[in-house]
Amino acid sequence: MTDKAEHLQQLLTHTFARPELLDRALTHRSAAKDHNERLEFLGDSVLGFLIADYLYENFPDATEGELSRMRASLVKRSSLALIARRLKLGEWMQLGSGERSSGGAERDSILADGVEAIIAAIYLDGGLDASRRQVYEWAAILIEFKDKSAGMESKDFKTQLQELMQAQGHPLPIYEVVEVSGEAHNQLFTIACMLESQGASETGQGRSKRIAEQQAAEKMMAKLQQEIAPQSGETL
Repeated sequence: MTDKAEHLQQLLTHTFARPELLDRALTHRSAAKDHNERLEFLGDSVLGFLIADYLYENFPDATEGELSRMRASLVKRSSLALIARRLKLGEWMQLGSGERSSGGAERDSILADGVEAIIAAIYLDGGLDASRRQVYEWAAILIEFKDKSAGMESKDFKTQLQELMQAQGHPLPIYEVVEVSGEAHNQLFTIACMLESQGASETGQGRSKRIAEQQAAEKMMAKLQQEIAPQSGETL
């Protein structure tokens, strides 16, 4: 194992029995013939499956559409590049002199491909369980920091609130119709959003239940932001 691969291995959840796999995962095509493109191809599929598995297990109330959007956000290039930068992967990658001098060590495409290649290398070396441990760890990091740095696509307020509660291990928000007023063809809904774990409640109004729920969730997110920000100096 090269010195670069050995340094990187200390940041992973897996210790390689076949260290040459990690060496190959860190080798860009500009550096050698035995490069990481085939590993990248395999890693892309392994990653997609394991992210779907992670979301299915950890977000039991999410719809198919919500799960699909979350998966797309977690596996996209910018998210994988975020993980790569946390690992300082650009320092460990084997790049040709021209590629490195042109900024390849910081290029999202190269970094994301490297992450996929590492996932494949772990899969080939240790099997699905080994790669699952690593992908699960990275998925949790991306979800925790999605609004700050992972570049995930924006979601509606109801989805944001639900994911925030799940990430913190709290029960999901409860929505109840408080009042329905107006004629049948022009009703106004008042809906309460309640967080049992927080002892908090906010109401929203709209011409449909969906709009009223979104407004209530937006108010709840703003309330939580006001309560947390003075303590941590950060926003949700």
